[in-house]
Amino acid sequence: MGIVAWILIGLLAGAIAKALTPGRDPGGCLLTIVIGIVGGLLGGWLGKVIFGVDSIKGFFHLSTWIAAVVGSVIVLLVYRLVTGRRSR
Repeated sequence: MGIVAWILIGLLAGAIAKALTPGRDPGGCLLTIVIGIVGGLLGGWLGKVIFGVDSIKGFFHLSTWIAAVVGSVIVLLVYRLVTGRRSR
């Protein structure tokens, strides 16, 4: 997959992760893309390590999107823990 595909997956996976996890988040579109890209990489890595499958097969494969969204939710929750403690 090319860099444009990763950015697009990152934007959509980050937006889905923000929609799935209630609460306020600082940051805009750029932070959503970064969370999604990092989450996609994390989800792909976890899928390979835990389940032994290649979860990133292509842009239109369901496993790619599931891995990216699950990874993005994990990254978003960790981000909220880190920034929540800083602001208090």
